[in-house]
Amino acid sequence: MIRDYMQTIKITIRVSEGDVREAIIALLSDVGYDAFEEEEELLFAFISEDRFNEGELSNIISLFALDYDLEVVAQQNWNQMWEDSIQPLVVDDFCTIVTDFHDVDVKTAHKIVITPKMSFGTGHHATTQLMMTAMRELDFKGKSVIDFGTGTGVLAILAAQMGANAVLAIDNDEWSVENAAENIERNNCAHIDVRKASIEELPNPNCDILLANINRHILLHHMELLGAVVCSGGVLLMSGLLKADEEVVKEAAVAAGFAITKVNDLSGWISILCVKL
Repeated sequence: MIRDYMQTIKITIRVSEGDVREAIIALLSDVGYDAFEEEEELLFAFISEDRFNEGELSNIISLFALDYDLEVVAQQNWNQMWEDSIQPLVVDDFCTIVTDFHDVDVKTAHKIVITPKMSFGTGHHATTQLMMTAMRELDFKGKSVIDFGTGTGVLAILAAQMGANAVLAIDNDEWSVENAAENIERNNCAHIDVRKASIEELPNPNCDILLANINRHILLHHMELLGAVVCSGGVLLMSGLLKADEEVVKEAAVAAGFAITKVNDLSGWISILCVKL
C-alpha cells in the first residue's frame, strides 16, 4: 500500500470542463498521481515528492493549454486522503467495482472487489465503464482471453466471471502485477494467469478476445502484433483513447486485419470494438 505519511506535492489546475478533468486525471494517474480533489472550477492533484517529475506534469498540462500552481504541503495521512478520493464504479445493472474499504449494497449481476495500490478515481471510470459496457455484449463462455495492460486486473476478473476458459493478464509494471494477483485471489477467480510481461514476450500467444485498456501510443505501437495475436473471427476491444484518437487508431486496426464493428464514447473517451478478418 501507499505509505501513510510522506511529503506531498499539490498541483492546482483551473479547469471547469468535465471531459477535460477526466482526461487530465487519467493522464496524471498514469504517471503516479495518487489522489485528486475537485471543486467547481479547480482540480487538485497530489503526488509524493519522491515520484514527482515536473517535466511530465508540464507535458500533460500543455496538451490542454492550461496553467497550474505547485506547492509542497505538510505531511499528512495520505492513505486516508487517497481512500476518500476513490468511489465505487457501477455499470448499469451489469457490474459493480468496489474496494475492500467500501460498504456498498451491490445489486448488479457481477461484483468485483479490489484492493487498489494505485488510483482508481474518476479518471479511470470512463474507460473502464466503456470496456465493461462493450464486454457485456460479448460471449466469453469457453473463450481464451488476453488482458493487455491489466492494471488492477478488473477486466480479467470480469472475463473470468463471464465464463472465459483461460485468461492471461499481463502488465509490464511490477506494482500492477502484484496488485492484479491480489485482486484475482480476492475474487476467487480460477483460470487467470497473471504475468509481468509485454505482449511480444509471450510464447505463441493466441486468443479469442483481446482486451486493451491502455493508451493510443501503446496501441499504435503494438497494433500489427495485436493483429497476429487475435485468431480469425476473434475480437479486439480497445479503450484508454480520447475522441481525438479515433481515426488514427481505427486506420491502424484496419491495416492490421481488423474490421471496426462499434465505437462508443463517454465523457470524451472512446472504446473501439474490432473483429479479426
